[in-house]
Amino acid sequence: MRFVIVTGISGAGKISALKIFEDSGFYCADNLPIELINSFADLVFAENSEKNKVAIGVDIRSGARLDKMDDVLKELKEKDQEYEILFLDCNNDTLVKRFKETRRSHPMGDQDSVYNEIEEEREKLAFLKDQADYIIDTSNLLIRDLRKEIENIFVKDKAYSNLFVTILSFGFKYGVPADCDLVFDVRFLPNPYYEPKLKKKTGEDKDVQDFVLNSPVSEIFIDKLFDMVDFLIPNYIDEGKNQLVIGIGCTGGHHRSVTVANELYKKLSKEEGNFGLRKAHRDIDR
Repeated sequence: MRFVIVTGISGAGKISALKIFEDSGFYCADNLPIELINSFADLVFAENSEKNKVAIGVDIRSGARLDKMDDVLKELKEKDQEYEILFLDCNNDTLVKRFKETRRSHPMGDQDSVYNEIEEEREKLAFLKDQADYIIDTSNLLIRDLRKEIENIFVKDKAYSNLFVTILSFGFKYGVPADCDLVFDVRFLPNPYYEPKLKKKTGEDKDVQDFVLNSPVSEIFIDKLFDMVDFLIPNYIDEGKNQLVIGIGCTGGHHRSVTVANELYKKLSKEEGNFGLRKAHRDIDR
């Protein structure tokens, strides 16, 4: 029996997560009244229950009753009804942007700004985050990335450390991404821009990759970059970090940064790490 409580900050992707669970064969129920959760659990944990994979959504929409969730969790433990908590988080700037794009108001809606509503919500949900078995920060995730992480944890039963690593290529001419934790400048590598046959191509093309990588400097740099990142990741996991964004920058974000980002992603993908991993090329189409 797998009983998952899906919770988190409004706008972080809880509804999308429940849809992913449903696609993975879970029976899903969203926004049950807090008082009914234990009765619902009794039904699905019963010997004659046909449900062996269940996910329920719990969030700030429960209002004042959310305070009773601690008692619900204690009762589940007393009955030996094992549960897991998945907490979806996201940074404030991204949340505000999402609310604006969808033209939806924050479910609390009682403050003078969305920022204040988000901060109040964080305080009210802090006790669930503290007890969470898994925390996924969706600030830089697409739906397909979230699906991959949920399937890794709850379908493929892979180990998970709550750290999600994003390798992000970019062009310095368009500015350094604000959410990068580490930034590496690769403008010292051979530049395909000045080769007429390569100028219009990108680091996704093999001939551009060969041009950038067929240099002793490039090979040494990528090996040293991988060694450092490979060293840092377990230390970030021990520190409790949830999100690591590694920025790789060149002038325009088309050739060198894309090539290096792809190479680093390839090397990290071969590791038996218990962290999520994705790559993105911010400026490749500019």
